[in-house]
Amino acid sequence: MKSLPDINPFRKRFEEIDAQMAEPDFYQDARRAVDLTREHQNLSKLLALYSELENKGQQIKEIQAIVDDPGSDLDIKQMAEDEISIIRQQAEVLHSDVLFSMLPPDKSDSRNTIVEIRAGAGGNEASLFAADLYRMYVRYAEKHGWKVEKLGTSVSEAGGFKEVVFNLRGDEVYKYLKFESGVHRVQRIPVTETNGRIHTSTSTVAVLPEAEDVDVHLDPADLEFSVCRASGPGGQGVNTTDSAVQILHKPSGLIVNCADERSQLKNKQKGMKVLRARLLHKKEEEERMRYAQDRRSQIGSGDRSERIRTYNFPQSRLTDHRIGLTLYNLPDIMEGNLDEVIHSLQDTDQKLKIEELLSPEKN
Repeated sequence: MKSLPDINPFRKRFEEIDAQMAEPDFYQDARRAVDLTREHQNLSKLLALYSELENKGQQIKEIQAIVDDPGSDLDIKQMAEDEISIIRQQAEVLHSDVLFSMLPPDKSDSRNTIVEIRAGAGGNEASLFAADLYRMYVRYAEKHGWKVEKLGTSVSEAGGFKEVVFNLRGDEVYKYLKFESGVHRVQRIPVTETNGRIHTSTSTVAVLPEAEDVDVHLDPADLEFSVCRASGPGGQGVNTTDSAVQILHKPSGLIVNCADERSQLKNKQKGMKVLRARLLHKKEEEERMRYAQDRRSQIGSGDRSERIRTYNFPQSRLTDHRIGLTLYNLPDIMEGNLDEVIHSLQDTDQKLKIEELLSPEKN
């Protein structure tokens, strides 16, 4: 049977958590309790799968002894060989399941997510494409039963978005959307184009796991708040009070603007949510670069400057450049049917992680 990484560190970790869960004050820190309980469940599943795989190996040895026995009846030997073939297939599936269970989970997978979409090159057409991407992700969220909360918008003259920031709340949102960060390119004929020429425009997407207070420490002295009168399209209830909020985080230079609400307090709360998410993302990216500079997967770094995908409307074609995926059902995808794209990215990521897990330097 194929070799696997050493199971003993996983057993040891399982026993450590087991002991901690038995302590009287285990549930005093609710978040720590949830995290450790989830890890305990995952390790329990891994150890059960590993034990089942070991049993399959033992079964093969016992049946192989019948095949190798010179005194065995030929029909019995044939039945034994057939049974070994079936058990080997079962063991192959279990081997893959064990490897997958050994992969360290992304601690952010279960988090709610903040998505930022900005129009890039292409003027009004880029802003219209940004609006199309927003609609696509909202439709995808609705199909998964996630809640959508708009945190900030800047509308273009053409009716699209110069920028739109929104929060997605639900089950494992970040797990599904974390590979969407980057430059999305569109090729299509704009509605204003009279000669039928195809234009190329871009929009950038940033996917940020939502941060909690304990993830990012914010010193009030590091924050600078500014308020001003919000602006917007005429005749649509434009704010007439100084409710728009700008937050500057002085150490990082990050600036967040929020003007969607009529309440200054609500805009401030939304702005702080976006700021925390950006700071957490920045922190995680720095850690990832520090420990994995030479292991940037082909799926990409999540850098919003990296071109990841092309949406070609005349040919109804979507191409994800990171994994060489090409699909010819673009209208369906733009309606939020992203599952085939998302699952392909997840599968590739898992394969790369398993290859790394089995690499000689890991063993």
